[in-house]
Amino acid sequence: MLIEEKITPVHNGVEVHKKFDNNVYLDQVEQIRKQGLGTTGEHRLVGRIPLHLIEQWAKEAGLAWSDRAAMQDLVKTKMLSGDFDKFRVWKGKY
Repeated sequence: MLIEEKITPVHNGVEVHKKFDNNVYLDQVEQIRKQGLGTTGEHRLVGRIPLHLIEQWAKEAGLAWSDRAAMQDLVKTKMLSGDFDKFRVWKGKY
């Protein structure tokens, strides 16, 4: 959830600094885990990832949103890495 946006003028344009609060997503994941939802059956809920985080990952990897296969691989890699474990609902491999 966007909580602050600051626009700063620079010599050849502007810089936009955004600050996000991910606690909403982390709380939702915790509640889903406690209720035992999304972890059984054929279709499983791997996690809840904030869109701004996926945007950041894509920018860091130099990927375009339209490259679906590469974006799916990127999200899978990030979710299985353990660095973003708190966003995961289902802890299995996929």
